[in-house]
Amino acid sequence: MFFKNQFKVKDRSYFDALTVAGSMGLHMVTHTLVGGVAGYYLDEWLGTKPWLLLTFLIFGIVAGFRSVFQDTKRLSRKQAKSDAEKFDSKD
Repeated sequence: MFFKNQFKVKDRSYFDALTVAGSMGLHMVTHTLVGGVAGYYLDEWLGTKPWLLLTFLIFGIVAGFRSVFQDTKRLSRKQAKSDAEKFDSKD
């Protein structure tokens, strides 16, 4: 089979990095969505349209960016550690 060995990757760190990078966009969307929905329903319940929606939407966006920033830092540290182990000179 032609494709059998085509997609074999011996180093699992590639797949780990890909899953973290793929989840970053998902974090942005879910945090923003949760903030918007919570703000909408609180506005409906308390009758404060549109202030709580805007406030919680902004909180959701900030939380999404914070989550992406933390994931990026974690991925960067992991990659730096992997590079240091792989390319460390043995003099």
